Amino acid sequence: MEYFADLHVHIGQSCGRPVKVAASRQLTLDAIIKTCVDVKGLNIVGVVDCASPSVLSEIKEKIHSGELEELPKGGLSYRGRLTLILGAEIETAEGKGVAHSVAYFPHFKQMEEFSNLLQKYITNIYLSSQRASLKARELLHIVKNLGGKLVPAHVFTPFKSFYGSCYDRISSAFGDQFDDVATVELGLSADSDLADRIKELSVKKFITNSDAHSLDNIGREYNKIKLDNPDFESLFEAIGGKSSNSKILANYGLDPRLGKYHRTFCLSCNYVADAEPPVLSCPRCSGEKIVVGVLDRITSIADYKESLHPQERPPYYYNIPLKFIPGIGRRTSERLIKAFGSEINVLHQVPLEDLESEVGTAVAEKIIAARTGALKLKAGGGGIYGKIIS
Repeated sequence: MEYFADLHVHIGQSCGRPVKVAASRQLTLDAIIKTCVDVKGLNIVGVVDCASPSVLSEIKEKIHSGELEELPKGGLSYRGRLTLILGAEIETAEGKGVAHSVAYFPHFKQMEEFSNLLQKYITNIYLSSQRASLKARELLHIVKNLGGKLVPAHVFTPFKSFYGSCYDRISSAFGDQFDDVATVELGLSADSDLADRIKELSVKKFITNSDAHSLDNIGREYNKIKLDNPDFESLFEAIGGKSSNSKILANYGLDPRLGKYHRTFCLSCNYVADAEPPVLSCPRCSGEKIVVGVLDRITSIADYKESLHPQERPPYYYNIPLKFIPGIGRRTSERLIKAFGSEINVLHQVPLEDLESEVGTAVAEKIIAARTGALKLKAGGGGIYGKIIS
């Protein structure tokens, strides 16, 4: 069967305590489940703050009450409608900067063991994405020994990523353990075309996830995956490329130009680069206080001028959430989702004539334009999202 999976969603608070400080306090476990099932149309969600004892306590309570059921091959089922994958985002110091990775575990007990072990290396285990006094290869070794999987997160983002702030090659972080890293998460400002300009990534699977810090942003990037069953084992066979029965069918992600870090941004004059990449200093004021954009960074370190996709690379479809589309406010979004079941259906499945009958021709045509890549975009940079300008 085919499933939609977003494997990087944060929790703002749990049991009355903050977890991801930069995330919305509305981003609770209950709200995540409801949003995935009732609004977004997701079947699998990765919650990446599960090493926090607060989150573990809440999950344990839901298991005991029967609201969540542990699956034999990993993951937690919510009433047969949604599978939760237990994850923990960890920061490690690498090269010239720091990088984030997500450790995923099949069972509650393993995540609990990981949390207990991690307390030796982290100052405040209750908070998300904390710096560990470990290197990435050491973290990988720990995760493997506990039966988990480690995925480098948003690997091109200028801050807190392997390519963005640490190394020209991610293999430098993992050394002879690089083969044990089967999958990388691309991040909002990159896509498969950009990532496949780097040779070492040709043997890795790509996943696209929302890194949601608010409920609205859940599912802004996701993966369409063929699985025998919606459980941990089948999922990681698919995203690790270990099975012909389970595989990634497609990646759905923002057009990279809509990401916050797609182009270089000058901190002195607030200029977002529009010149041919790579832009590594400001052409407007000659300033060198810049945030290098993902496109500019990849262009500067790429092995290939154009992408060279391996034969088995799934297609990458641009996903422009309803909230990005001009003229579609919250009421219209809610009306569309109520009529057609989920945001995924509205954005990618519902025919033009059905959209027109619900919200009129003007709005319907904008949704189809977003679906087909016909909208004109202005690139983002320096922490400012790109925009649809027509």
